[in-house]
Amino acid sequence: MRSDAWQAIFPKYFGLLFGVLTALIFCACDRSGADESAASGQAARAKHWLTQADAHEAAEKTQPSSNSNAGNLRFIAYNVENWLTMDRIIDRREVANQPKPDSEKSAVLRILLKNNPDVIGLCEIGTKADLAEIQQALKSAGLDLPHSHYTGGSDTVRHLGLLSRFPVTSTSSPAQTQYTLEGRNFAINRGILDATIKARGKEYRFVGVHLKSKRSVDGGDQAKMRLQEAHLLRRHIDKILGPNPDANLIVYGDFNDTYRSNTLRAVTGSAAKNLRITPIYLKDSQDEAWTHHWSSEDIYSRIDFIMTSAALRRDVDFKESRIIDDRLWSKASDHRPMLAVFR
Repeated sequence: MRSDAWQAIFPKYFGLLFGVLTALIFCACDRSGADESAASGQAARAKHWLTQADAHEAAEKTQPSSNSNAGNLRFIAYNVENWLTMDRIIDRREVANQPKPDSEKSAVLRILLKNNPDVIGLCEIGTKADLAEIQQALKSAGLDLPHSHYTGGSDTVRHLGLLSRFPVTSTSSPAQTQYTLEGRNFAINRGILDATIKARGKEYRFVGVHLKSKRSVDGGDQAKMRLQEAHLLRRHIDKILGPNPDANLIVYGDFNDTYRSNTLRAVTGSAAKNLRITPIYLKDSQDEAWTHHWSSEDIYSRIDFIMTSAALRRDVDFKESRIIDDRLWSKASDHRPMLAVFR
């Protein structure tokens, strides 16, 4: 080929060759990404969720709050309302096997990011992959909680999860998870999560629950079932505090009952004063104490609690601890998260 002819067509073919090479590179990257762990995809989806907000939400900073104290342990307990795959109503029709909507995920993540927790106790998590999804989403936005624990009960759909900035040094399971009610055998529905972390030279033991809901079920009275689950939880607490009443114990979760109910009395009470656990009396910025909105009945109630052992209560920073009344709360979940700060 003559040099002048080559010079004429070179730019055209060089551009084509460059495009092909670029496409091949991107394809290779795509294949490589597909071969990596699911964490990469989760992080990418997290960035998507965190940009799917309205303009005024997008302008809001999702950074740790300015009152965060590096010397404190910040714990959030949160029922995130069905972060799982289930049948959902979309455009007034039921659609099978749908994940939690992106707008709801975005709201959950933004609330967590703004409050910079060291440990998060979660209710209504689906699979381990769902818990990892939250973990990776937070990490992609700057909140790294690399340690986790996941457990459940007889309910194969909804589980409990814990994410922590600090190592989980041990986990445990309750010795008894079953009970008999009116001649029938049952097992605790969502289980009991028990994980110990070591942070800043102290050990903290977290016990999380999501007791039986107030929804009626065939073959059992929901209130009696919830009370039986509360008794199982109390037995587990006694096994912790009995040999070690000075343990830094935090019992938290969705108890599906109010403070003066038989359920809560069964959990908190003990014959020995030093074995009792006491709720932290949290309120929001408007001095209101409700944590859950039952939309179909338009009822606001306090059914979520963070409780502490007597030994840990002296370390509670009551001024900083609160119910988080972020304006995104109703988009994120039917529950509001609770923040407890420990010195």
